[in-house]
Amino acid sequence: MGDTVRVIAGDHKGSEGKILKLFTDNDKAIVEGVNLVKRHTKPNAQNPQGGIVEKEAAIHVSNLSLLTTDGETTRVGYQMNGNTKERISRKTKEVI
Repeated sequence: MGDTVRVIAGDHKGSEGKILKLFTDNDKAIVEGVNLVKRHTKPNAQNPQGGIVEKEAAIHVSNLSLLTTDGETTRVGYQMNGNTKERISRKTKEVI
């Protein structure tokens, strides 16, 4: 969570955002500002007015690609550094 990603397929192709939440059980993620949907809500304690609320919906992780510090998309690899496992960029070989 907290990684910056770019959408590489679907209606929101080309959009970028930060991962807010990951659902590992069904391989989906919620990305900030991407795939916004409108939900009609009834009045409740948090929202006494009710109405239409826009929020992010989940996107499958196969439609997302990680961005490096210079803004290029990359795949993720892993390497061992002593006793710790680190994520690395496949393009630049730098630690993410």
